[in-house]
Amino acid sequence: MHILLIHQAFAALNEPGGTRHHELARFLAAKGHTLSIIASPVSYLTGTTQNKRVPWLEKVESDDENIRLYRSYTYQKLHKSFFHRLISFFSFMISSFFAGMKINNVDLVWGTSPPLFQAPSAWALAKLKRVPFLLEIRDLWPLFAIEVGVLKNPILILMSQWLERFIYRQADTVVVNSPGYVEHVSARGASKVTLVPNGSDPDLFSGKYDREEYRKRNGLGEAFLVLYAGAHGVSNDLSMVLGAAELLKNEADIHFVFVGDGKEKKNLIREAEQKKLANVSFLDSIAKNEIAEVFAAVDACVAILKPIDVYKTTYPNKVFDAMAAGKPVLLAIDGAVREVVENSNAGLFVEPGNSQMMAEKVQFLYQHPEICKKMGVNGKAAINKSFHRREQAAKMEALMMELKKQ
Repeated sequence: MHILLIHQAFAALNEPGGTRHHELARFLAAKGHTLSIIASPVSYLTGTTQNKRVPWLEKVESDDENIRLYRSYTYQKLHKSFFHRLISFFSFMISSFFAGMKINNVDLVWGTSPPLFQAPSAWALAKLKRVPFLLEIRDLWPLFAIEVGVLKNPILILMSQWLERFIYRQADTVVVNSPGYVEHVSARGASKVTLVPNGSDPDLFSGKYDREEYRKRNGLGEAFLVLYAGAHGVSNDLSMVLGAAELLKNEADIHFVFVGDGKEKKNLIREAEQKKLANVSFLDSIAKNEIAEVFAAVDACVAILKPIDVYKTTYPNKVFDAMAAGKPVLLAIDGAVREVVENSNAGLFVEPGNSQMMAEKVQFLYQHPEICKKMGVNGKAAINKSFHRREQAAKMEALMMELKKQ
């Protein structure tokens, strides 16, 4: 089967960012399927490009002959403002459509949101090629953007909500990565909804790494290390973690490490400097195939979102990656993913927005190393049992094969 994936934020394993789709693509390719992926050359996480010139369309070399990756033109100033972000979305929507028209003998088009604006490109390509359209929802956009306060213009809100309902109705099937999304998409017109949950590939974290060498190289010493790895954006509420670090700044044996990038990173660094937090380090984004070394060097991981009710529906990638790496999760997200962590005894819940509680939970794990280690073991076992990428890819493959037959 030849699958065409339209995904502006696609990140390969040798790039920073969420790599769910590359991981799934590798498993599908191993089964003999061909995947043509049209993505942006502008990193969704960092807002940067590998080359100064952004081409209209460029084929990227791949280690797997069954995975063909194309980068199509995208307006570069993704992180400048919400207006510039919209221009970036629309530029990719247009360029990905024309790029997709050049790809022949496609059996299924796979669209994904967010950004929601790329989904119409996938739908139009599926219509023109007369093949099934699978729509994957990874984030309830525009709902999340409205609740966070990023999307405020009433006309844009109405247009976005209309587009959301339209695209749900056009999909032959809608795939969601969290059980918390099912009710939302069903109420807005999706006739067939399938859950293929977020998860992780434990093999990505199975290598042997020199914990002490990494710490020495990055000036992290021998402290109990608490890691946040991922986007530094408005939704991630990382000021709350800095608040916890401030409460623990006299604990010489506890240190916080932030790895990643995003619109808020400069503000966070400035805040840490103003508070004179010597127990905080900010490190650059790194590729997914290098992140295992970081996980191996730390003792616990933070997963956090703003204290907004709609975020109770989410299944964030970083929770499952921490579990796959065998690290306990300090979870400042309530709702669906809290059930996963608590049912697995893979970490500790922290009330979203509560720096005091975060500091207390960090201190508890530091003071109880055996519990800390046991939670990490439990998390890895839960991934292998219920949230392995291999099983998710098998479920996605079965769904795609069913759609192809229709």
